[in-house]
Amino acid sequence: MKRKHPLRRIMIGVAATASGIVLLLALKQPGGSSVVGATAPPGSAAGAAAGAAGATGGQPLLGDAVNTQYGPVQVRLTMAGGKITQAEAVQAPGSDARSKSITADAVPKLNQAAVTAQSAQIDAVTGASYTSKGYQESLQSALDKAGTAGTGGTGADAGGGSVEAGGETGAGASGGVGASGGVGTGGAGADAGTGTGAGSGPDTPPAAPAAPKTVLGSAVDTQYGPVQVRITVADGKVTASEAVRAPSSDARSKSVTADSVPKLNQAAVTAQSAQIDAVSGASYTSKGYQESLQSALDQAGL
Repeated sequence: MKRKHPLRRIMIGVAATASGIVLLLALKQPGGSSVVGATAPPGSAAGAAAGAAGATGGQPLLGDAVNTQYGPVQVRLTMAGGKITQAEAVQAPGSDARSKSITADAVPKLNQAAVTAQSAQIDAVTGASYTSKGYQESLQSALDKAGTAGTGGTGADAGGGSVEAGGETGAGASGGVGASGGVGTGGAGADAGTGTGAGSGPDTPPAAPAAPKTVLGSAVDTQYGPVQVRITVADGKVTASEAVRAPSSDARSKSVTADSVPKLNQAAVTAQSAQIDAVSGASYTSKGYQESLQSALDQAGL
């Protein structure tokens, strides 16, 4: 039996060991293990962007219903990001055809003005002063509920300056009304808050006109019978004039009266005074009419 050479056994052992080491090195992957489906850590910028919420929906705010001479006005606002994104009148005068026509014309203009101005300091719509005033008041109440300063103007009617957060509020001529919880911190102003408020300015609708009144002039005796004039006055003007008494004692007098009185009535309204021309062929009636008309004008203070 042959003996194996010791050197050969050593060489085989070394080769086997080297092969094992090479195999182990080939199997090892440098760089650490790979991670599948990893997410950005909560504190990272990517994580913050992924978790950010979208813009919130608009917040509806209903203002107070404001009664006007022609019916209530009530405004509803939609707010988003501290701004008015939509304004609409949920109540407006519509009791008759005239009111409906005015509402249809005025309300869209007021809605647009509210969004544009971002306040209740909006111009009244011509021919719709009552509706405009009611709209402004209801709009202001909705803004107050939102905790938003009603105005941002710096004029004599507004109490202060900027409505921006942290902005300084100026001192207006009327001092303004600081809206509680308003946007921005109060600066120098009459009240704490934004120092802004709804002041009354040149855009404020005029006061309601006085109701028409009738005034009866003195009866004036003429050669053919008495003449007495009654006028109707509204807003300082004669809107109607009529002879409640005129000569009619005979057919001739009746004919003269029927021809002259309508002309005298029209002349009085046109002239807005007793300085009117006498009707040809009715000089006595015309003179009595003028004197009675003047006494009515005197009583009316015209």
